Amino acid sequence: MIANLIARRIAIIGVGLIGGSLARALKKVNAVKTVAGYGRDEKHLQKAVQLGVIDTYSLNIKEVVNDADIVVLATPLSTADSLFAAMSGSLKQTVIVTDVGSAKGKIVESARGNLGELFTRFVPGHPIAGKEASGVEASFAELFDAHRVILTPVAETEHEALNVIIDMWELTGAEVVSLDVEQHDEILAATSHLPHMLAYALVDCLSGMQERDKIFEFAAGGFADFTRIASSHPRMWHDICFSNRKQLLKVMDQFEQHLDSIREAIKNDDSDALLNIFERAKTSRDKFTDQRKKRNDSPE
Repeated sequence: MIANLIARRIAIIGVGLIGGSLARALKKVNAVKTVAGYGRDEKHLQKAVQLGVIDTYSLNIKEVVNDADIVVLATPLSTADSLFAAMSGSLKQTVIVTDVGSAKGKIVESARGNLGELFTRFVPGHPIAGKEASGVEASFAELFDAHRVILTPVAETEHEALNVIIDMWELTGAEVVSLDVEQHDEILAATSHLPHMLAYALVDCLSGMQERDKIFEFAAGGFADFTRIASSHPRMWHDICFSNRKQLLKVMDQFEQHLDSIREAIKNDDSDALLNIFERAKTSRDKFTDQRKKRNDSPE
C-alpha cells in the first residue's frame, strides 16, 4: 500500500519547470503511480522520461488525459483554450483538472467555455514558486517547499475536487491558500507581473544605448539582483501580460504616477520628498522581509 497515494495516473500537460517539478515532488512521496506527459516536442518528452520525471508520453493529448485521475495544465496561458477544447471529449467523469497559470481570470473563462459539465471538476491554481530557468532539466522536487500555492475555486467548484488538489500541493511541501479570482489577479499584477515588466524594460532600454557595452561591463550586484527575472521565459510572460491585461495596466498606471513623483522631486531639488519616499520604501521592504523570514522559519 502507498500511504500518500492521491492518484493512480496524473497527466502533466507541459512538462517544463513547474510541471516537471510537480511530477518529481509527487513521485518523491509516492503520491502517484503513473505520470503521463504531453507536449509538442518529442525529444523534450523523451528527455523527461530519461530523467525519470514522467513515465510515459504522447503527442496526442487525448491519449494522455484518457483515464487520468488528475490533469495538470502547465503550458503558456495562450494555449489554454485550445488544449481544454482538445482534451474535453476524452476526460472521464471523475477526473479533476487543475492548472498552474499566473493569471486566473482568463483560464477560468476558458475552462468554463470548454469543459462543459466537468467545469465543476476544475480547480484553478497558481504555485508562487519559480526560477528564471525553464525546461524539464531545470525541474526539481523541492521547488515548492515552503512556498505558497494559491487556489482560486469558483462557486461551481466541487469541494471533493478542491480537497484533492489541496492535498496534492501540500504533499509537495507547499502552503496552500485561497483567494477569489479577481483578488488573485490584482495582487499578482502588482507583486509579480509589474516587477517582471520593469526588469524586462530596464534591460531592453540599457541594451539599446550606445554605451551598452560599458554599462553591462560595470553593472554590479544591484543590477544583477533587480534584473534576474528578465531571464525568465519570454513567451510565458508575453502571455501573462495579455491574460491579465486589465489589472496589469491599472498597476502600471499607478507605478508611472509614482515614478513621476520621484522624477519631480529630483527635478525640483525636493530633498524632503525624495527622502520620505526612500524611507517609506525601506520600512515597507524591511517589514516584508522580516515577515517572510518568520513564515519560512516557523515550525510546521
